[in-house]
Amino acid sequence: MFTLIVGILMVAFAVIACLPGCLNWGSYVIDFLKGGLPVGAILIGILAIFIGFADIKDKAEAKREEAESKASESEIKK
Repeated sequence: MFTLIVGILMVAFAVIACLPGCLNWGSYVIDFLKGGLPVGAILIGILAIFIGFADIKDKAEAKREEAESKASESEIKK
């Protein structure tokens, strides 16, 4: 309950701080987003590359295990 109240208060503060006439932080927020979006895009891209490599490795491992299980089933039948 406490964290919910703190979260609501923080969101309310952020909205009020960006409104014109209060703290006028809106332009700073826009500048931060302009500078942060390319960095965020790079980090998301790197993460996607790692996930893609892991997916390729998992598929190769699954194929290998499937081939091993088929080979062991054929040996058991003999």
